[in-house]
Amino acid sequence: MSTTGAELLNWLLAMPAAERLSYLARLTPAERAEMQHDWRLWARQGQLPPESDWHLWLVMAGRGFGKTRMGAEWVRGVAQSDPSARIALVASSLGEARSVMVEGESGVLPCSPPRRRPRFEPSLRRLIWPNGAIATLYSAAEPDSLRGPQHSHAWCDEIAKWDNASSRAELAWDNMLMGLRLGETPRAMATTTPRAVPLLLRLLAREDVVVTRGRTQDNRANLPQRYIRDIRRSLGSALLARQELDGEMLLDHQGALWSRALLERCREAAASAPPQRLVVGVDPPASAAGDACGIVVVALGDDGIGRVLADATVARAGPERWARAVAETAAHWNADRVVAEANQGGAMVESVLRAASIALPLRLVHATRGKSARAEPVAALYETGRVRHCGQFAALEDQLCGLIAGGGYEGPGRSPDRADACVWALTELMLSPSAGPRIRDL
Repeated sequence: MSTTGAELLNWLLAMPAAERLSYLARLTPAERAEMQHDWRLWARQGQLPPESDWHLWLVMAGRGFGKTRMGAEWVRGVAQSDPSARIALVASSLGEARSVMVEGESGVLPCSPPRRRPRFEPSLRRLIWPNGAIATLYSAAEPDSLRGPQHSHAWCDEIAKWDNASSRAELAWDNMLMGLRLGETPRAMATTTPRAVPLLLRLLAREDVVVTRGRTQDNRANLPQRYIRDIRRSLGSALLARQELDGEMLLDHQGALWSRALLERCREAAASAPPQRLVVGVDPPASAAGDACGIVVVALGDDGIGRVLADATVARAGPERWARAVAETAAHWNADRVVAEANQGGAMVESVLRAASIALPLRLVHATRGKSARAEPVAALYETGRVRHCGQFAALEDQLCGLIAGGGYEGPGRSPDRADACVWALTELMLSPSAGPRIRDL
């Protein structure tokens, strides 16, 4: 029976210290160096490639699990064993392909032993191993760059982060697969933190995809002791922690007004049209004890499309602090108007905001319908492509996906404060009687 690297390592660790040192001392320097770079010795069992005859391998795990190291070591193993290998390295951008997949701390170059380290040619976007194997870097944001080139293997990193505008991520994946036709057993590996984006959902629905799942906690032996605790605290939302740390796929609630796939379709990296009007939506906390104050910045472009530009929500803040945050946000973005819900202590809301900035262009609004009823016409704007998110707003989007048609909220936290602020701002910009383009004062 053959011995795996992990079994050999456990065998060494089980030895008495003196016997282990004696064994290691008998190794030549070359053998010790080889052992140091033998991934099979150091990898956890869940980090090694499937033993089955697989074609597509999806690694879906939390941050810090070791996904990048897994991809780099798999690429290195392929290149060393097959001089004819032609490997595609695909990331969300060429910059990330280089900085993470190639030169990053867990990338191909740092993981390679000096004698077998590939030569990196940045101008040609490629790695060349001493035995002749070649890996080429690609950006998923440029799907046509994958149309034509042929490969025997591919490593696609953070596929849930690829640009989903105009189905660009799926097109890049499809072009990569169509070019995966060299050699007898072409294979593609994808590594990612889960997000309910169309490409990832499509892969999970395939029966021929081998899936490896994992949690940040699984790699605790190789992470700073404070890392897991601090990052879990910084994420705040229990749902977001389950996704980013536990590697869980957060699916949509039945009857939700927003789906994650819808939000991905509405995303763009930056505003593609100049703003004609800009509003800060505010959902003040119901008590001075410190519920979150939702603060969301939305612009109406000269193309008639509303764009969410920023989520400046503050949590556990007293009246003076959240009012100051609203005033600072309005000043920073040169807002035309601040729209704040005044159902809970309208006079108090106005007074604390005026105290923070007497010149604040404030409008108080009163809710006459429930949160979901107010949100439904705004969700319809998303459905018709009239709203976009410029960047990613995880906490806001978790709340939007928790608003249920017909009433109810099943998202994180006690109240959808961020979602409410977003709804108020978009209503003011696009659904109120006064909505429409205006000339801004300079």
